Amino acid sequence: MEDALIALLETFKYPVIRQGSLAPDAAYPETFFTFWNVEEDGDAFYDNKEASATYDYYVNVYSTNPSTTYTLLESARTLLRGNGWITVRRGFDIASDEPTHTGRGMQVEYLAFNK
Repeated sequence: MEDALIALLETFKYPVIRQGSLAPDAAYPETFFTFWNVEEDGDAFYDNKEASATYDYYVNVYSTNPSTTYTLLESARTLLRGNGWITVRRGFDIASDEPTHTGRGMQVEYLAFNK
């Protein structure tokens, strides 16, 4: 599911980085996404078989332009929802390690059914 999430976010033409994986000496891109897999849960067990699974992610936007931080997250939310993702938490502030960047995040989930 992670690959699908990354592929959708990459359509915005900004870097997509796993939260916390940017090298300590690497410069922050001007605008970028991060993501974090909060959890993956099996659901609806029948005859000892998992019938579905829920994939839970935080998706964050960081930018040197506060307006971009908000508008890009909103655009990402619209894109993800249009591709079957559920918005669990619409938005929240995210701390940035760089004083030049603001951060904003959301929590999304994807429900996958096993065949």
